[in-house]
Amino acid sequence: DLAYIVADADDRVVIVDDVLLPLWQKVLPLLTTPPRTIVLPFTGQPVAAGWESYEEFIAKDATTYVYPEQDENEAMGMCYTSGTTGRPKGVVYSHRSMVLHAITNCLPDCLALSAHDSVLAVTPMFHANSWAMPFSATMVGAKQVLPGPHLGADDLLELMQDEAVSLALGVPTIWMMILQALESAKRPWRLKPHMRMMVGGAAVPQSLIAGFDKFDLHIKHGWGMTELSPVGTLAWLKPEHEALPLAAQQQIRARQGIALPLVELRIVDEAGRELPWDGTTVGELQARGPWVTGAYHGLPADPGSFSGDGWLRTGDVASIDPEGYMKIADRSKDLIKSGGEWISSVDLENAVMGHPAVAEAAVIAVKHPKWDERPLAVVVVKPGKEVSAAELRAHLAKSFAKWQLPDDYAFVEVLPRTSTGKFQKTKLRSQFTDYVSLTPS
Repeated sequence: DLAYIVADADDRVVIVDDVLLPLWQKVLPLLTTPPRTIVLPFTGQPVAAGWESYEEFIAKDATTYVYPEQDENEAMGMCYTSGTTGRPKGVVYSHRSMVLHAITNCLPDCLALSAHDSVLAVTPMFHANSWAMPFSATMVGAKQVLPGPHLGADDLLELMQDEAVSLALGVPTIWMMILQALESAKRPWRLKPHMRMMVGGAAVPQSLIAGFDKFDLHIKHGWGMTELSPVGTLAWLKPEHEALPLAAQQQIRARQGIALPLVELRIVDEAGRELPWDGTTVGELQARGPWVTGAYHGLPADPGSFSGDGWLRTGDVASIDPEGYMKIADRSKDLIKSGGEWISSVDLENAVMGHPAVAEAAVIAVKHPKWDERPLAVVVVKPGKEVSAAELRAHLAKSFAKWQLPDDYAFVEVLPRTSTGKFQKTKLRSQFTDYVSLTPS
C-alpha cells in the first residue's frame, strides 16, 4: 500500500523517521523511480551513512528563496483514504478549500480556536491531515503540542497537564482510555478547566460525554471524512437548549451535529429521492460544499462515490432532525439486516458502553440459520469489574426492541484497531466468520 501511494502521488521527496527506515527499505525496491529520502533523527542518534539528514537539509540558508506565485485553486496537499474496500484513493485539497475550512473551524460555535489556545492533536498527520488542525491552529497562532510516539493515557494526561492544553483532538477509543485513567484516580491530574475535546472518527457514546462532564472537560462531537477535508458537522447546543436538563443536553451533543457553514447535507433513498428531516427516517448521507472533493486523484468519476450533481456519497446511513442535527445510524457496510429489518451497530455499541462495567464494545453481524444475520457484541470489561451476557441484555432491553437485542456476546481482552485508533470491524468479522448466532429461532 505504501509503495502504491508513493507511486500514485508521484512523490519526489519522502521524509522518514529513522525508526521507520527498516520499513522504508522494504518499500524502495517496489518503486520504479525511488524518491529522494530525507531521514529525521527521531531516536536522537546520528543518521546512518548513505542517508540524507533532515537537520542538515533544513540548516541550509533559504533567505533568498522566492516563493512562486500560486493560484488559490492549485493543490496544497493530498491525503489517502484508508482503502478498506480496495486500493487507497488520493483526495486533493486546494489552497482555497483548506483556507475556507480553517476559517470555519475557528468559528465560536465550531471549535472557537484562537491564539490563546494550546492544541494537542492526537490524530496522526496521515489521518485527514490531522483533521486539518495544523492549518487552523497556524492561521490563528495557537500553540501546537505534538504527542510523539507515546499515546498511553498517562502519557497524554501528563502532556495535557504540562502544556496547559485547552483543545485536544482524537478518536473515541483514545478518550475512553483517558476517562478510565481519570476515574481510577491513581494520581491527581491538573488539567486546564473547561478543556475542549473534538472527538470524531466514530460515534461518541453519550456515556462518554457525561463521564467527561463530571471532570469539567467537554467533548465536541463531530463527523467528517478524508473527502471533506475533513470536518463536515459539529454538535453544539442552541440557545433554546440551555434550559434543558443536563442529560437532555448530552443527548443532543451525542449526535454528530449540524452541518458547518457552507456545507450542505441531504439523505436519500435507494432511488436517489431526497428524504425528510424528521429525525427518524434514515437514508444514505450525502454532502457537498467548497471543501468536499468531487473526484479522486487520477481516477475517473465513480458513480458509487459521486452522484454526478456535486454530491459526495459518504457511505454513511443517517437521519437528520427538523433542527438540522445529523445522527449517523451506521456505515452502510456495518448495518445488520436481521429478518429483513435493519439494526444499527452504532446504537447498540454506544448503549453497551454505557454500562458501568464495560470499557469498550463493538457490534458486528454474525450468521443465523433463520434470520440471516444477528448482532454479536464483542466486549472488553473494565479492569476489576465483572458483567454477564444476561446483565448486558437486561441493560439494553431498556432502550431497544426485543428483536434488536444481541443474544450473542463475546468477551475479549482487547479489540482490534486501525492505524487511526478506530475499531477494526473488518478484522472482527474475519475473527468471527464461522460464528453462528445463538438467538432462538
